Amino acid sequence: MRILMLSWEYPPKSIGGLAQHVYDLSNAMAKQNNEVHIITVGSPDVPDYENVNGVHVYRVTPYQVSSPDFITWVMQLNIAMLEKCLTLVRDMGNSFDIIHAHDWLVAYAARALKHSLNNPMVATIHATEYGRNNGLHNDLQRHISDIEWWLCFEAWRVIVCSQYMQGEVRRVFQVPEDKLEIIPNGVNPDYFIPRESNTKRTEYAAPNEKIIFYVGRLVREKGVQVLLEAAPKILHYHPNTKFVIAGKGPHTIPLRRLARRLRVDHKVYFTGYVDDKARNSLYQFADVAVFPSLYEPFGIVALEAMAARTPLVVSDTGGLSAIVNHGVNGLKAYVGNANSVADNVLHMLMDPESANRMEKRAYREVVEKYNWSRISRNTVRLYEDVLSIHNSISRQPRVDEKENGILGKFFNQQQ
Repeated sequence: MRILMLSWEYPPKSIGGLAQHVYDLSNAMAKQNNEVHIITVGSPDVPDYENVNGVHVYRVTPYQVSSPDFITWVMQLNIAMLEKCLTLVRDMGNSFDIIHAHDWLVAYAARALKHSLNNPMVATIHATEYGRNNGLHNDLQRHISDIEWWLCFEAWRVIVCSQYMQGEVRRVFQVPEDKLEIIPNGVNPDYFIPRESNTKRTEYAAPNEKIIFYVGRLVREKGVQVLLEAAPKILHYHPNTKFVIAGKGPHTIPLRRLARRLRVDHKVYFTGYVDDKARNSLYQFADVAVFPSLYEPFGIVALEAMAARTPLVVSDTGGLSAIVNHGVNGLKAYVGNANSVADNVLHMLMDPESANRMEKRAYREVVEKYNWSRISRNTVRLYEDVLSIHNSISRQPRVDEKENGILGKFFNQQQ
């Protein structure tokens, strides 16, 4: 199949988990002999075009006209994406089989291309504005949520990554159940095989200290504040412990202040942004990986920890709740409950035999259930179903054909 993907994130631009998702999914599709074209955001330090493992990647720059806000910038990006796609169609001599839009930031371009090229469009909703903010509290949030609804309405099928997200999209956007398809995220365990790295464990903790590791955006919904609130109890029962918080975000300063207020700042290491090699090293160093999210549509970081063979504690919410089977492949804490997070972390630290058993089971599940080859085949199968329906509808005669063409004579005779 000839597939067009639109995504505002693609490596090296990575804000959340979307970039890695699109990268791994497109690579797996290309390996299965599909022709994949991705249009994404460009920057001065990356080429406008790359062939990445057989995937054609085109990077565009939004119009260089001052944008008063993010929404205006998104519109400028969508127009640049439209221009690039129309140029591709002209140069290639024909169109794509299907268009795949990832999240609301590419909705305008996806909808315009769907109608102008007469191609079916599939959308993946990775998260919702309603879920990220626990409701809609201002005009900007309501506007973004409206665009998400519109993208779901225009899509032939809507992909979500978990049963939790299926329920959320049905509830928030009233999307019919038969229009929704659950296809989980995945992870490539090969990325997490221990390799030589310049990152040293002693840079983060003393040799006798255990490491509790978090990686991700530092925003309210990721629940890092809950982990910090759990730190005093963890340190009371297990003093030789260090908390390594990797990532950046708008809550960095409030989290640092919270650590000082709780008097645990001497035990907390805020690393800032870490690249993939440093992240993978930290997974190897860690005794427990903790993701205490308040809202998590899927939770690909949980799969990363499982692939890195790091014992895992998550909050019992969203996609994390479906990934982790409590006491089998990890532990689940009550959402927003620091005491529960502390108890589960202490279990992992004080019962290494149990932690090791869960870690082995988790790795086996990642390899068998969350591999990108399987996810790619399921996604392409969805494309084929959509394309089959689209083609059958396209072959049906239009009303004017019935009235004026050869078929028109037939229908007139029948009347």
